[in-house]
Amino acid sequence: MVTIKDVARVAGVSTSTVSRVVRKQGKVGKVCRAKVQKVIDELGYRPNINAQALVSKKSNSLGVVIPLVSMPFFGTLACGAEEATKENHYRVLISNAYGSEKAELDAIDSLVQHRCGAIVFHSMHCSDDTLCDLAEKIPGLVFVNRLIAKIAHRCVWLDNNMGAQEATKHLVSNGHTNIAIVSRKNINPDAQVRLDGVRTAISNAGLQLDNTLIGYGTTADLAGGKEGVSALLDAGKKFTAILAYNDNMAVGIVHELHSRGIRVPQDISVVGFDDLLISVACIPELTTMHYPVREMAHYAANLAIELSDNESSSGKTHLFMPHLIERDSVSNVSTL
Repeated sequence: MVTIKDVARVAGVSTSTVSRVVRKQGKVGKVCRAKVQKVIDELGYRPNINAQALVSKKSNSLGVVIPLVSMPFFGTLACGAEEATKENHYRVLISNAYGSEKAELDAIDSLVQHRCGAIVFHSMHCSDDTLCDLAEKIPGLVFVNRLIAKIAHRCVWLDNNMGAQEATKHLVSNGHTNIAIVSRKNINPDAQVRLDGVRTAISNAGLQLDNTLIGYGTTADLAGGKEGVSALLDAGKKFTAILAYNDNMAVGIVHELHSRGIRVPQDISVVGFDDLLISVACIPELTTMHYPVREMAHYAANLAIELSDNESSSGKTHLFMPHLIERDSVSNVSTL
């Protein structure tokens, strides 16, 4: 195995110079840096990450804490973070923390024990106060899909309210006034914010949201979508369009409508949220709100690495906006 001493000997420099080139830190002349890098490439030298961690008290590792990587949304998030680690010569450590605050805190603790100074955290269960306490202890901790005013410079978040408004306005512009909603039964902050956005858009259109047209699924997946729309249909509710909490629920809704002989979009239009791969695998292809989760995770990872090296107290916030992707699951009321 090629060592740092081998690189130093061939390049005719000290091991400390090689170390500075590898870490991209410290003063090294351009000519010398290029010479050392050429030797590194030719010999195929790979730094000993564990040894670097022992010296610096921090590893070149980015921790990513998400509920469950097998979920398409969170898998996409993990991919975006990993892209940033490659650019920064970091490695990524992904931790699943599904179902509880304890699971999330245990995952954070494990990453800290592995000397992860930079961590991207998607929390669904920790309170704002708990996350603020963690931020004080971990300079490179960044929260994705969460806005906490006290630590806004650590938050990379999406305007869910505006996204829901845009989705609703699209249906209204196509003549839909009887709009149903299918959301999560155990409402998380995102679901509540999106519901508020729907209410705002409907009110701005001079309409009123019928609360009896809100159906809930136990889970935010295909089964939950089927459950939510089934409850509405079994109760005899009449509507021409459905706004789903996410794409997975929207596809479940499409399947349930199809099983009952209800056509999409000819009889009922359906709009999702997230713009995951499943939205184009669906028939018809799903009109949805594009959630730039991959880009957000990439940005959050870079921010975490930056903060872990040089914490900033800047009040800058990191807001991303969703946008409508029109496909085939919405029709104009005049054609129904």
